Amino acid sequence: MKMGTFLASLKWCVLLGPLLMAATGCATHEAPSAAQSTAPKTSKLEAPVKQVANQELAVKGSAGAGALPLYASSDINAPAPQISTVLIVVHGTLRNADTYFETGKKIVSGAGTPDGSVMVVAPQFLTAPDVEKFSMSASTLTWTQEGWKSGEPAIAPAPISSFEAIDGLLDHFADKKRYPALKNIVVMGHSAGAQIVQRYAAVGKGGASLQRRGVPIRYVVANPSSYVYFSDERPSPSPDKACPSATKWKYQLDGGPPYVASQNPAEVEARYARKHVVYLLGQADTDPYTHFIDRSCGGMAQGPNRLERGRAYFDYLKNRHPAAFNQRVVEVPGVGHDNLGMFTSACGIAVLFDRPVPATCAATRQ
Repeated sequence: MKMGTFLASLKWCVLLGPLLMAATGCATHEAPSAAQSTAPKTSKLEAPVKQVANQELAVKGSAGAGALPLYASSDINAPAPQISTVLIVVHGTLRNADTYFETGKKIVSGAGTPDGSVMVVAPQFLTAPDVEKFSMSASTLTWTQEGWKSGEPAIAPAPISSFEAIDGLLDHFADKKRYPALKNIVVMGHSAGAQIVQRYAAVGKGGASLQRRGVPIRYVVANPSSYVYFSDERPSPSPDKACPSATKWKYQLDGGPPYVASQNPAEVEARYARKHVVYLLGQADTDPYTHFIDRSCGGMAQGPNRLERGRAYFDYLKNRHPAAFNQRVVEVPGVGHDNLGMFTSACGIAVLFDRPVPATCAATRQ
């Protein structure tokens, strides 16, 4: 190649970038590094959390014991005579309890409650990568990424269901000596957190000691991806029963983990209908693709998006229980899949503190 031709070719390579460089022979031909070619990609769900909780609660289950990490606005084991309300905030699929704990504190700040009367607690359901990254104690309860959302037994240190962990948390607050002024408990979750809260509200066994004390438990279920049904009926069933998983756990009681399988389905449904449950739905949560929405055939059988799934589920349940039904829907205008926006809205504050719902909130399904 003559020098003039080479220089002209080099000039165009520099000006027009990598594609032309490759075409004219200027591109380098380096093999990808070992890290680039062989390192497996870690999904966002599988990646370890960025922060782990700074407190823990000892949990005893039917098959052993373990420690449940959690955040709390005061020492979880210290006497708290001033606490009248406890907000238990369950994180979403990324297990980012720190984010949800901050949401809880902002809720309290915006609610105008008496100083120090509300305790915010955010349990953290960790996975093996989380525990390994932070070199946590062998007693730390550890689940699989999908298992904690479905009440599955922990994989370490003992096969304790995530539902049993919530049982233990509720039983902790039944201690009248530690919480003598306690009057209300709210168990709340958004997105994947709402999935576990809704299913726990249906099958959970905790809270009996609180009921004996006359302390009510209210469940606030915000924008979950799916719900547990009590029959094969669905708003958008698969044609020709092409989706057998749609009528199995976690979409229905059949085939559930041991914690669920040990219970009578009819009794579970009747008990659930009497529980105080509010479905808090964002009217703008209509995107059928974002925020890890369940697009399996089991999820899609419940409706095209989270808003429609929530509306359909409430109507289904109300039709099955025209009497002795203690649940309602409150819709938040202008808010999509946003935990902070949902819970700190005027609608969210009213629901969480059992206040009259503002007229701006759509609450037609009751």
